[in-house]
Amino acid sequence: MMRQLKNPYLYLMLLADAVLLLSAHFSAYLLRFEFSLDPPQWAQFRSAWHWIILIKLVCFYLFGLYRGMWRYTSLVDLKKVFLAAVTSSLIVTSFVAFLYQFQGFPRSAFLIDFVLTLLFIGGIRLGVRMVLNPGSVMREGFRGNGKNRKKIIILGAGFTGEKVVREILDSPAMEMKPVAFLDDDRSKQGKSIHGVPVKGTLEEMGKFEDEFDEILIAIPSVKGEQMRRIISACEKTGKRFRIMPSLTELIDGRISVKAMRDVKFEDLLGREEVRLDTELLNRTYRDKRILVTGAGGSIGSELIRQLGRYRPSALALLDFSEYNLFQIEMAARRQFDAIPVKAYLVDIRSEENLRRVFAEFRPEVVFHAAAYKHVPMQELNPWEAVLNNVRGTQNLVTIAKETGTERFVLVSTDKAVRPTNIMGATKRVAEMFVECVNGGSGCRFVAVRFGNVLGSSGSVIPIFEEQITAGMPVTVTHPEVTRFFMSTVEAAQLILQAGSMGKGGEIFILDMGRPVKIADMARDLIRLHGLEPEKDIPLRIVGLRPGEKLFEELITEGEGIVPTAHEKIRVLRGRHCEFAPLNEKIDALIRAALGYDAALIKSRLKAIVPEYTPQ
Repeated sequence: MMRQLKNPYLYLMLLADAVLLLSAHFSAYLLRFEFSLDPPQWAQFRSAWHWIILIKLVCFYLFGLYRGMWRYTSLVDLKKVFLAAVTSSLIVTSFVAFLYQFQGFPRSAFLIDFVLTLLFIGGIRLGVRMVLNPGSVMREGFRGNGKNRKKIIILGAGFTGEKVVREILDSPAMEMKPVAFLDDDRSKQGKSIHGVPVKGTLEEMGKFEDEFDEILIAIPSVKGEQMRRIISACEKTGKRFRIMPSLTELIDGRISVKAMRDVKFEDLLGREEVRLDTELLNRTYRDKRILVTGAGGSIGSELIRQLGRYRPSALALLDFSEYNLFQIEMAARRQFDAIPVKAYLVDIRSEENLRRVFAEFRPEVVFHAAAYKHVPMQELNPWEAVLNNVRGTQNLVTIAKETGTERFVLVSTDKAVRPTNIMGATKRVAEMFVECVNGGSGCRFVAVRFGNVLGSSGSVIPIFEEQITAGMPVTVTHPEVTRFFMSTVEAAQLILQAGSMGKGGEIFILDMGRPVKIADMARDLIRLHGLEPEKDIPLRIVGLRPGEKLFEELITEGEGIVPTAHEKIRVLRGRHCEFAPLNEKIDALIRAALGYDAALIKSRLKAIVPEYTPQ
């Protein structure tokens, strides 16, 4: 109660209600006497309105009308308004009967006053709700919560928290009972949303341990250090905690309790939400025939998921893995009822098969995400890296140029910068080929370069997760090794954005933020499993693997990077390039790969990429 009395918004609400109650009482007199008050009636009104308004405000306060937030007014709150109005009207009528025996007081005026009080007090709350939440539907009501329902405490009394509570109250089958909110916003303390009270701040979670079974974090915009603080407080309770995903993770943009998930490392990364130019994206991809290579991979599948928002006329999914292609085809067909989906089981090294795909599907936009990415594996099999990453790209680019493709986007990697491994060097060759091929056709060829993607097939996170689950030591190559990281969702969004901005010949660089120490990442993942690093799960340093760097880079000195209109995307403008000599060198590199000569492959890579320094 003391928190509520210290809240300045309480007095604003009291003042607003006092004005409305006075208006209701005065209007009742006007209606009763047909808008003509005689002096005795004026005197009667002036003698009683003060204490009538005071009685009503006290009743409203005792019924909890000032604990709720008007923007979240629900049927629960309207029921409180009705009960408070009935009670206060009965008290006022009793006082008038006792003090004045209704001498000179019109009984009908008090009945009219009751009706107007309901309309004014309930109406302003509904009006605020409709203005601030125009798309909302008042479907909430009181639902009895059985004893077996899981008691949920919700961190965050904002937009997401309100949606969660509303859905729980409207869906008894969920077997959940929201018992309290916690929020650091002092103005919300002591209030309630749909009858669920805001009991304290996030730091005070420990005070309410006996009142809940599970924690739901409904502050999806919080990342980094603040999220670490919240998780630490949750872990101290010993209760299970989950999180509502951000809107960028929700394909349909709708917040739902069904979407809640366990906290992942991405939530600790501290990356801001991506601002998308949806108008440009719609102009670029709507009603286009779009082909995605490597469609079954982490980036390819997320690109497909995101592309569905912009309503392409058709989607082609191309992959060499039968299982991955089957999985993404089924997911795409479930997600996109109105978009035709074609699946092509094709190896991009086969020019003949690719020509068949292009002839049949006639893509207008191509996203080339197919690549071998595992650094140590490519060191052992350099010919495979060349044939897939270089020859496959050469095939796709050549056919796209010949068949009238409008836009071609190569998905590249930070390992292409001053490469020390086969994988990075082959991706740099692919970048150079895409840079060089522009001109002579209407197709815009661009590349997008970024760092590691969390949870991808080449990421360390799945490996760490398996080791932690098995109770094994977590293996880290070097205590100082660092990498750039972003989520798969963010990477796909920025690839689409960069692809829509390209004029031809650019290499777009995605803002990867600050690099993360892999050892620190391992410790965070151990803690997310409710364990202590070194105490429950040790870290084991195993040494750098073949071709691996301590630090990755996104640009090299002198590359001439410039900003773009998007704060998370920079660009290397196209540099002069002689296509014929480069193509000859690439052909020589491919011949070396077909001869399975590792030394010759590295020599010819060095001839194309002078900064390549094999280890």
